[in-house]
Amino acid sequence: MPLVPTDELIAEAQQSAHGVAAFNVITLEHAEAVAAGAERAGAPAILQISENAVRFHDGRLGPIAAAAGAVARGSDARLSLHLDHVRDPGLFRAALDEGFGSVMFDASQLDYAANVAATADAVRQGHARGVWVEAELGQVGGKEGEPALDAHAPGARTEPAEAADYVHRTGVDGLAVAVGSSHAMTARTAELDHELIAALRKSVPVPLVLHGSSGVPDTEIVRAVAAGMLKINVGTALNTAFTGAVREHLTAHPETMDSRKYLAPGREAMAETVADFLRVIAG
Repeated sequence: MPLVPTDELIAEAQQSAHGVAAFNVITLEHAEAVAAGAERAGAPAILQISENAVRFHDGRLGPIAAAAGAVARGSDARLSLHLDHVRDPGLFRAALDEGFGSVMFDASQLDYAANVAATADAVRQGHARGVWVEAELGQVGGKEGEPALDAHAPGARTEPAEAADYVHRTGVDGLAVAVGSSHAMTARTAELDHELIAALRKSVPVPLVLHGSSGVPDTEIVRAVAAGMLKINVGTALNTAFTGAVREHLTAHPETMDSRKYLAPGREAMAETVADFLRVIAG
């Protein structure tokens, strides 16, 4: 099936009052697992590649983007391609040439004025190419290379009035907000601020995005979607499933040398994880 524009999946989720899930892709097996899980759940999904994943592939966006796109086109599921947490302007521009339907430009590490200026410029470039642009306001902790941040620390949360001003000044299509989740959580213990989510939904005219959803329990995700969260990002949960299955296989079969023998159960574990999240997020 051809790649679906991300804004099309977003619009459909808005109309149905459901969420749309975006899963991090690091390897070919990740992309295959997302496609398989989406087929099992009968739901669309977003394949997202982060700047960190591109760095893992020696800084080359083309090969992993081409692989993810080929998997999507060979799947019966409706899938889009998203570039996540991009800070490098050059990589952002490269994504516009690689078939990405959306890009998350992350200037959240900058002060407010600089974030607005950098994001507004990215939005102008993206919109000129028909690309849906997401940005972040607030501090969603747990990012690689940054100090640990308590999701409940003063100043970490996204403030509704500032979020409304930010969207107005930048023209972004979607806004990632800090409401209590954190990246790289391996335990699903995050407690979201549902009052803040509702306030942000009233103040911000564009779809809200929840990062760090691997650490959020199913019941919290359901409440967040009902309160107005639309795009739900999942990454660490796939790696946890993959690594656990690989470790289990190698422990039971220490003589294994053929990587296919342990990659297959790892991929299957990720596919089941994708399907489980989609059943919660997409209803």
